[in-house]
Amino acid sequence: MLRDFFSKKKRYASIPSQEAKQDVPEGLMQKCPECHKIFYRKELNRNMNVCPHCGHHHRLTAYERIEHLFDSQTFQEWDKHMVSTNPLDFPEYEEKLEKDRQKSKLNEAVVTGKVELNGNSAAIAIMDARFRMGSMGSVVGEKITNAIEKAREENLPFIIFTASGGARMQEGVLSLMQMGKTSVALQRFSSEGGLFISVMTHPTTGGVSASFASLGDYNFAEPGALIGFAGRRIIEQTIREKLPDDFQTAEFLLEHGQLDRVVHRHDLKAVLTTVLDIHQPGVKRNEACIGI
Repeated sequence: MLRDFFSKKKRYASIPSQEAKQDVPEGLMQKCPECHKIFYRKELNRNMNVCPHCGHHHRLTAYERIEHLFDSQTFQEWDKHMVSTNPLDFPEYEEKLEKDRQKSKLNEAVVTGKVELNGNSAAIAIMDARFRMGSMGSVVGEKITNAIEKAREENLPFIIFTASGGARMQEGVLSLMQMGKTSVALQRFSSEGGLFISVMTHPTTGGVSASFASLGDYNFAEPGALIGFAGRRIIEQTIREKLPDDFQTAEFLLEHGQLDRVVHRHDLKAVLTTVLDIHQPGVKRNEACIGI
């Protein structure tokens, strides 16, 4: 019997057939780029796209963020019909725009509208990196400016979630002009007592970081978010120095006074609610500040 036991053939794991591979639904699993662990996409979505193992903040689409963060059935979208044209006749730009529309189901890289957050009304703008890497063109600038103006007219706080690779090169100087346009709108809004909350998500770079993203009365960011103007390699070549490993991360900016707080996505709703409550008439600020 002992001889029979050792003489048994070893069993090896068989390679799945092509038919078996096709039986596994596409996109069922996902691997975390930070801890490299694999989990179900549904599990990730239930956790607000935060890795359940290491806490890495995966990207949220604009509508996912609305669903997770704001009161159900309160979102009223503004300017959804607006689409970009090709003012400079940049080669293949229109084809790329259409491809992104099909892929993302969005008309542009930002979604704007009015919502409620635990009963507090607010105007919002949420950038979505799936569309041209969240780059800022004429329509993105126009939609954000319109949202700021509506917030001013309706006496609403304005909250923006940024995610962008910067200005859109296919629109040249017209894209760069949006930096000034949005900043002027925010100045007008602020001069009339408007509350502006900026939440920077990964990545917030280029002209977006150098304009409206950094002008909040409260500047928050998600953990690990890349935030900066020029790229790391360009800066190192310019100053001829090695930059810290955590340079341009949300945590680095907080340490150097450029952010008010780095907020975990699970805590964001409570923090935003507290800030909105603080700015309601008749609220005692020393009591409402607890938890910020």
